[in-house]
Amino acid sequence: MATASASVSTVAVIPQARISKIGGGDRGVKSRISVVDGNLCRNNAITRKLCAPRTSLGVSASRRSWNGKKGSLRTHYSMKNEMLRNQALMFTDRLFPACPAGSFKQVCCYNIRRQRGSFVERLTTRYSTNRTTMDVLNNKSDRMFVKHHNVQCAAVGPDEPHAVSTTWPDATLEKQGVGVLDPEERSIGLEDFLSYELPSHPKLYRGQLENGLRYIILPNKVPPNRVEAHMEVHVGSVDEEEDEQGIAHMIEHVAFLGSKKREQLLGTGARSNAYTDFHHTVFHIHSPTSTKDSDGDLLPLVLDALNEITFNPKFLPSRVEKERRAILSELQMMNTIEYRVDCQLLRHLHSENKLGSRFPIGLEEQIKKWDVDIIRKFHERWYFPANCTLYIVGDITDISSTIYQIQAIFGQAGLQRETIASPSLPTEPNAFGAIAKFLVPKFSVGLGGSLSQEKLAIPDQAKFTKKERHAIRPPVSHNWSLPGINKVADPPRIFQHELLQHFSFNMFCKIPVKKVMTYSDLRNVLMKRIVLSALHFRINTRYKTSNPPFTSIELDHSDSDREGCAVTTLTVTAEPQNWDSAIKVAVHEVRRLKEFGVTKGELARYCEAVLKDSEHIAAMIDNVPSVDLLTFVMENDALGHKVMDQQQGHECMVAVAGTITLEEVNSISAELLEFIADFGKPSAPSPAAVVACVPKKVHIDGEGETEFKISSDEISAAIRAGLEAPIEAEPELEVPKDLITMPQLQELRLRRKPSFVPLDLESGSTKLYDKETGITQRRLSNGIPVNYKISHTENQTGVMRLIVSGGRAMESSEARGAVVVGVRTLSEGGRVGNFSREQVELFCVNHLINCSLDSTEEFICMEFRFTMRDNGMRAAFQLLHMVLERSVWLDDAFERARQVYLSYYRSIPKSLERSTVHRLVTAMLNGDERFVEPTPESLQNLTLQSVKDAVMSQFTASNMEVSVVGDFSDAEIESCILDYLGTVIATYDNVKEYNPCPIKFRPSPSDLHFQQVLLKDTDERACAYIAGPAPNRWGFTVEGHDLFESINTLSGINSLNRDWSYQRATTIRRKKRWTNIRSHPLFFGITMGLLAEIINSRLFTTVRDSLGLTYDVSFELSLFDRLKLGWYVISVTSTPAKVVKAVDACKNVLRGLHSNKVVERELDRAKRTLLMRHEADVKTNAYWLGLLAHLQAGSVPRKDISCIKDMMSLYEAATIEDIYLAYDQLKVDENHLYSCIGIAGAQTGQEISACELTHYLDLDALEDEGSFGVEHGVLPVGRGRTLTTRPTT
Repeated sequence: MATASASVSTVAVIPQARISKIGGGDRGVKSRISVVDGNLCRNNAITRKLCAPRTSLGVSASRRSWNGKKGSLRTHYSMKNEMLRNQALMFTDRLFPACPAGSFKQVCCYNIRRQRGSFVERLTTRYSTNRTTMDVLNNKSDRMFVKHHNVQCAAVGPDEPHAVSTTWPDATLEKQGVGVLDPEERSIGLEDFLSYELPSHPKLYRGQLENGLRYIILPNKVPPNRVEAHMEVHVGSVDEEEDEQGIAHMIEHVAFLGSKKREQLLGTGARSNAYTDFHHTVFHIHSPTSTKDSDGDLLPLVLDALNEITFNPKFLPSRVEKERRAILSELQMMNTIEYRVDCQLLRHLHSENKLGSRFPIGLEEQIKKWDVDIIRKFHERWYFPANCTLYIVGDITDISSTIYQIQAIFGQAGLQRETIASPSLPTEPNAFGAIAKFLVPKFSVGLGGSLSQEKLAIPDQAKFTKKERHAIRPPVSHNWSLPGINKVADPPRIFQHELLQHFSFNMFCKIPVKKVMTYSDLRNVLMKRIVLSALHFRINTRYKTSNPPFTSIELDHSDSDREGCAVTTLTVTAEPQNWDSAIKVAVHEVRRLKEFGVTKGELARYCEAVLKDSEHIAAMIDNVPSVDLLTFVMENDALGHKVMDQQQGHECMVAVAGTITLEEVNSISAELLEFIADFGKPSAPSPAAVVACVPKKVHIDGEGETEFKISSDEISAAIRAGLEAPIEAEPELEVPKDLITMPQLQELRLRRKPSFVPLDLESGSTKLYDKETGITQRRLSNGIPVNYKISHTENQTGVMRLIVSGGRAMESSEARGAVVVGVRTLSEGGRVGNFSREQVELFCVNHLINCSLDSTEEFICMEFRFTMRDNGMRAAFQLLHMVLERSVWLDDAFERARQVYLSYYRSIPKSLERSTVHRLVTAMLNGDERFVEPTPESLQNLTLQSVKDAVMSQFTASNMEVSVVGDFSDAEIESCILDYLGTVIATYDNVKEYNPCPIKFRPSPSDLHFQQVLLKDTDERACAYIAGPAPNRWGFTVEGHDLFESINTLSGINSLNRDWSYQRATTIRRKKRWTNIRSHPLFFGITMGLLAEIINSRLFTTVRDSLGLTYDVSFELSLFDRLKLGWYVISVTSTPAKVVKAVDACKNVLRGLHSNKVVERELDRAKRTLLMRHEADVKTNAYWLGLLAHLQAGSVPRKDISCIKDMMSLYEAATIEDIYLAYDQLKVDENHLYSCIGIAGAQTGQEISACELTHYLDLDALEDEGSFGVEHGVLPVGRGRTLTTRPTT
């Protein structure tokens, strides 16, 4: 569906650049954790299916407003040196408690050593928590006294930066120490201080069993009563022989889906999944610690399932064949143009080793021929305890009990008799096994009967086979990009393909990973962050012409434990006709930064931003989800970086921030950027690869599609031309402290007299507070309704959302695309009042504001994330006030927005999925352009005035609603509401009445119920979409029917509102479940959600697992709130030979709910899934912001506070009969169901009929086996994301 989305600010610390945006166009982003300094950060990464979760520091710029894409970097550099010293002393006292007061002062004359690669990470939007300011420019040399404590750590081997250590002592348990300082006081200088090791995470427990299995335990209570258990097997595609390409992934599938013990966990509310990459195979289970129906701890059952999956899989021929079919389908599903671009980039980046050619999905011809014996032999070769690491993070209260469970379940894994010849080592005594049985009671039944106390003892005649993993992971060698090697750079490589739409240029520098173990290492990380942040802001704000030469410019520096190296990447994307100018701009700006360095102002702003971001993250130490902590520990431990908690990381960051100087930062800058700025010079590092990905044809106005020609020499010439262009130093920019000054605010108050008015005439109350939910409702005298909730779960942060009813549905027939282009125009311009785009950017930087502006089919939304420190909430309200009252509409921003959507439209035919969806939606909605991308003709008809009118006509008081959630007080939030929302004139001066065309589904019958899209491609693959009408969330249909009238008549209920409100009160008094939810306004929202879970489960077990027709199939509902309609969509990927049969199977599942009745077990599982999701999400501000939406919106009259209060009880009360009431509202008959099949291959592009498609069918008999319900898991992220195998389920 067509939406407009634009980021409107900048991000704290480091712009949220893509880890390696390899390939053209924006793709979906997954949220991930990465840390070196203990500061957990959400890391948006684009490309990772095979390669790596990467920890990275990225910078990018694109044609967007108010920073367009990444996040905001806090700056405030007004504190005096004495204040700086006090801050530094405060944190030094915490780091070095034995230091005499005042003995630590900063040093300015530190000679930095050149690092050949250091850890860097990406940070996205984080918000600071106090006014800590470090003067990084005026440091004075002095001495300081410290204490040093030696703490035994599980060391990482000197040649093993990419795997958990092989040097841990057998049968040991180690709790990581907090300190890093010696008990003896001694005076040290700065260089001595920087050489000290960083502290270790105080709650992290490490251990190793006698059989070599390593384990890491980290207690964490978010979410409560849940635990994450991940088994990481250190084997992947680089370990395969030439005739085994893809076998590691095959074993992942067979072992995981063949486990009966894992299957038994599904009824407990557990979720599980698996994935494979270059040298890791990971099986993970997210489980409750206990359930109402269980007798005790579920963790032993979880570990027992992982034990079966990893060390005792059932290699049944039937399961092998079933997974072979699934993998072959997955292979075709993955083979998108993005996947092929990723493959090309990795082939050139790692041309000297297996990483460039050994992708985990494998080779089709080999996958087809492996038998059970071959698969089992690979498993025996690599699946042994010493080659595995178990990670457990969650609500663990008894570490000793958890260790005992690990020992009991995994202790005998890999045990072999002496009669078997093997290079075994003598068995060492178990350090804790002998006494563990006295610490915890005996295991209860439920672990397969194999865990009795009598069997825990290891027989004397048995030995463990002590196989060892590779010393270096991955086991490959690299050709490094280091200065002084005098290597002649390879000419740029070109990958050209007919499915590419944009030009992309990638320049790589590859160096060894530098472990972050000391304060000096952390200091280098900080300086790199400052450099890349400065570059991001410069590029993003400097180029704002009506036709800028680039779409985006990104500079990323990241460590990859999957690839075993650190990579710096310059990525440039552009329209093909502007490719040379885009390259010139990118290398020109890089050279300018390398030659002149950052300014004093930039250093101050971005150093301050790092510290404030770090402090905020430290304040969130008790609110980080276990899955994020586990990912953080896995990645940083594998890289050999010191693992710290957030508080330690912040204290260490503050300690090193006060020691950096402008000269040192610019030295780091020169080193980091040398491979680009000095390209072609003998002394400079040679790029590891330079790769351009380009289309075969481009659209030229007036000429149509023409051949696109480009050569390596032309690319090299463009690089040289950019480097030879004249450069000037960066000027300092003036940053506004406020967008609305205090005198201006006082004048506004006097003129407009803001106040709160009664919410309704009957009660006369101006404030409605609900004690159960903590929600407050207010209404301003200008008519704007406001909802807010005080929440302390996210310390010192807040979120705010403005929702304007209307959206694209309000576009007139003469101005199709006006709203979506108008919203993009507003965000592209980035100006408000008399403030330039640069000033607005820096205002957001200073106050750590992240703002986004979106348009959907029925709403325009503006969302803010802010910190409560330094008046961050007031700053966000100021920006909202200025957008509502003093937005500036610019011709050049309008032209950019129009070009963006023109490019979107022209790219549709080059994407199989997009072209298939586009044709389906166009057919189902009778050609209504408001639900797809606007056409070139529509875009041409738009003007700046028409798009401005289309957007601003919706900004009226009756159309708007503001919701705020955060860690504030009533006084703080109500002051901001009155000052900045109450003083808004909430009506656009040139309001124009729009009478939009009604939205209708295509009349039936129609010859467009079945359609096809054939896309010419070098490789074959297929997808299909099936859709049909549904009601909206509140029971209205496109024909205008109110479904509550019909179902309440059947139930004998006369009044919707009276009955549900009365029943709710009765239910609360009696503390019983709802007896009849059909009178509640959220009835259809609840039952449709449960129905979707049930249909998804059936689609998986039937179409994927039993029939083997697809790897990926899903059912989704689009239930609108304001519009009186909705629809469902089934998406399925397959092969051309099976896609028609897959579509028929999906239709049979969809229509088969009456012949194959829903049973109580299915409904209970759906309830558990949605309730657990709600329980986890309800602890976040963003989720509450969604719950608050439409509470006072006149366009959504049935939404009220009961819809939030009753949600959980409504889920619990839903019955199978209720599910069928919802199901009967879906139109699934042939007259209402639409389907479209897309096939890519060598065909010419001519459409074929359904009958002609049948020659693709695979007529082999497909066995029908039992079903295996599996929950969706988390896909790792990083460069090469499209290469990593998909989650097994």
